[in-house]
Amino acid sequence: MQIKIRPRWALTESQVTPEDIYHQRRSILKKLGIAAVGLPLSTNAHAGLFDFISSSEEPAIDHRRQLAGTTSSLSNAALSLTPEDKILHYNNFYEFGTDKSSPAIRAEKFITDPWKVTIDGMVNKPFTLDYDDLFSQFTLEERIYRLRCVEAWSMNIPWIGFSLRDIIKKADPQQRAKYVAFETLYDSKQMPGQASSRLGGGIEYPYVEGLRIDEAMHPLTMISVGLYGKTLAPQNGAPLRLVVPWKYGFKSIKSIVRIHLTDKQPPTTWNRLAPSEYGFYANVNPEVDHPRWSQASERFIGEGNVFSSRRQPTLMFNGYAEEVAALYKSMDLKRNY
Repeated sequence: MQIKIRPRWALTESQVTPEDIYHQRRSILKKLGIAAVGLPLSTNAHAGLFDFISSSEEPAIDHRRQLAGTTSSLSNAALSLTPEDKILHYNNFYEFGTDKSSPAIRAEKFITDPWKVTIDGMVNKPFTLDYDDLFSQFTLEERIYRLRCVEAWSMNIPWIGFSLRDIIKKADPQQRAKYVAFETLYDSKQMPGQASSRLGGGIEYPYVEGLRIDEAMHPLTMISVGLYGKTLAPQNGAPLRLVVPWKYGFKSIKSIVRIHLTDKQPPTTWNRLAPSEYGFYANVNPEVDHPRWSQASERFIGEGNVFSSRRQPTLMFNGYAEEVAALYKSMDLKRNY
């Protein structure tokens, strides 16, 4: 009999919001005469009113499909899941606009199938994956991770996907490869933010990101193809996105079309735009503030009503220090921010 030991960072099922309770919320809100979809029932500390006001329009048809046969890696941290509605409607994806609500609206018709992602560069076996390969060539599992945005808000998300190192190993990396570079789809007809500086925040597109190869090969680093038991929605980075839970969320590049191994540190979008504010490493560190705000605490998206939410202290490496701190033991984390 094979026993699977849960890693320390995973959540136990008893600490995750039960699915039946999550769906009961809707019924309770309806009986109370509250029309806004996705408002949580609990109350805690203060928060901005407008962050939690949902659209009064009818929700769009959900075209995502169920992902079956996943295995679970759940953890012991006393965290509750961010409700799916909030994960779907509170997004940073500047290719579809800079407002948090814009991606869900503007990405509704974004085409994710067919899709091609190329793995090349300093590898002995370059290859290309299509849409179906993402779900058939790798063993999918659910991982509940903390997500910490550089803007000082956070979520707890049940991602579905596989370790990035599975792709890298398949490509047989060359010994000279030191970094892994990533690139988002460039399609200004589908992504209006790429065609408009006003909509797209003045970013140089396509969006690019990068990791050191030891970061990329770490078992916590994953490629996500779904969340909450379904394929990713376009606004969440469909059909595949990077998830690096100990780094700020902007490192988790969305809608990837290329993974390129190189011996040089690759450019990254936010570092290129504002190098004094967004370093290459972007490790979550409560002791290193953003030049314009503190990183010592964060607002958790998922609890509270329209008048409240909970603030919590930010954890070093977003709570994954035991697993990843050794990667940076010889580095000055203030210089290498």
